[in-house]
Amino acid sequence: MTNLEALIKKCVSQSHIKQFHAHLVATGKFQFCSSRTKLIELCALASDKDVVIARAMLGQTRWPVTNDWNAVIRGLANSPEPTEAITLYCTMKRKLHRPDALTCSFVLKACARGLASIEGMQIHSQCARYGFLGDMLLRTTLLDVYAKAGVLDYAQRLFDEMPVRDVAMWNALIIGQAQGGEPNEAISLFRRMRSEEMRTRLKPNEVTVIGALSACSQLGAFTEGEKVFEFIRSENLDLNIQVSNVVIDMFAKCGRVERAYEVFSKMRCQKSLVSWNTMIMAFAMHGCAIKALELFGKMDEEDIFPDEVSYLSVLCACNHAGLVEDGVRLFNTMAKKGVKPNIKHYGSVVDLLGRAGRLHEALEIISSMHTDPDIVLWQTMLGASKTYGNIEMAEIASGKLKEMGSKACGDFVLLSNIYAARERWDDVGRVREAMKSKDVRKIPGFSYIDVGGIMHKFVNGDYNHPSWEEIYRKLDEIRFKIREYGYVAETNFVLHDIGEEDKENALCHHSEKLAVAFGLISTPEGTSIQVIKNLRICGDCHAMIKLIAKIYNREIIVRDRSRFHKFKDGECSCRDYW
Repeated sequence: MTNLEALIKKCVSQSHIKQFHAHLVATGKFQFCSSRTKLIELCALASDKDVVIARAMLGQTRWPVTNDWNAVIRGLANSPEPTEAITLYCTMKRKLHRPDALTCSFVLKACARGLASIEGMQIHSQCARYGFLGDMLLRTTLLDVYAKAGVLDYAQRLFDEMPVRDVAMWNALIIGQAQGGEPNEAISLFRRMRSEEMRTRLKPNEVTVIGALSACSQLGAFTEGEKVFEFIRSENLDLNIQVSNVVIDMFAKCGRVERAYEVFSKMRCQKSLVSWNTMIMAFAMHGCAIKALELFGKMDEEDIFPDEVSYLSVLCACNHAGLVEDGVRLFNTMAKKGVKPNIKHYGSVVDLLGRAGRLHEALEIISSMHTDPDIVLWQTMLGASKTYGNIEMAEIASGKLKEMGSKACGDFVLLSNIYAARERWDDVGRVREAMKSKDVRKIPGFSYIDVGGIMHKFVNGDYNHPSWEEIYRKLDEIRFKIREYGYVAETNFVLHDIGEEDKENALCHHSEKLAVAFGLISTPEGTSIQVIKNLRICGDCHAMIKLIAKIYNREIIVRDRSRFHKFKDGECSCRDYW
């Protein structure tokens, strides 16, 4: 070992690195000694600041070797600006330096972190030309690029073409599908991994189950989530704090808040702040505000200091249950506890006050903000104004939304309904003309229901389901029965220039009603039905499903975009406050 090699191993600080660099430059050895590469590598991997120095050193090198380039590209790939690694790779190619498999692996990692799918495809083709695709680490990294960037068809194709696979490949694809809008495929791939476990010798690990649980959470797939949890317990993976937290979230989002709390209470690892926040938000989503407040109070007993997420969770709990004074008190104590309110906290307390009809107080809160209100805040005010028929406040909120360029269909519908309630038909016409001129379109509603482990998706007015004729016959039966209980369609939720009968038909074919009807015809009597809805449930659907639950003696659970509604015996867990 040369003196320089021995010396560089003793460089443990930035000061040492600078001294060694200065020594090489002063003695004229920087351009020629092998220790230069070690120095660049040491700098590149030391810290985000040092990678800049490493890049400067590379620029000073007259004849850089591949390892010099690799060291800096690797450092940049791990930095807060991973796309800089792609830029340097392009510079390397321009200067006619041939990359090796490691170079491509490092730059592909940068593509994955920067979600640079197009650049990833280009490097993929270059790897094929160079003959690097036999390198399994490189192929795994390439699959990770496609999975994280949402190019899932490419990821699946690459995965299927691999002659040998490892757990990292399975994980990359499962997590990519779960995060990329293909949760069904992620669950199917997890099932496939389990079924082929004996042949492939590949067993799911902590990362695998987190991806699968995330997919189950999105779909509300309790049956599949329970199976994943059984595997987790059999393999002792619940000793991992992150896995336990995701299990709690999964059960909560699958409508089983009691199971979520059971897991939380029996955690075999030390609870983290995330554990507490996840459980408090679970109670909030299910309308269990008292339990959320109690758990929030226990944090202090356990010397767990709440953060901004803790406060947002407990504020949401107060909001969903109408606990105005508790919510306002918590909001006012945030700053004293060293937690600065952000736009979401303001939005929650404005919603809380607005739902209670305290619109002027809500407006005062908005005026007191240290940051500009966002579109969601003014939409919240508009919704509260509609509930209480306050045209003055509605016009203020609507004006602000117009200034901010909002084209949300719901904003126009709410304002139109407020005018219609006061029979201000000229104003209704003006709003509708504005909708046409701005090409405002409604976000399509859809709902999922899990029957026998298979997810069925419905859209409004759906005729594509194989059982659509039975579903619509069931809906006709439902409409006949609920009228005997005094049901009258709330047609003010429909904004169309059509007759009342057509409006009622449009309401009856909302996706959640189709899903509930399918649940009634395809599950045993007395069993519960669970539906996942992408939008907020409308008032008419809420009223109708309460009656369906009573007439057919079913518990019906609907998870909309903000909370759970548990319908039983003609009542809802939200107590009509949502």
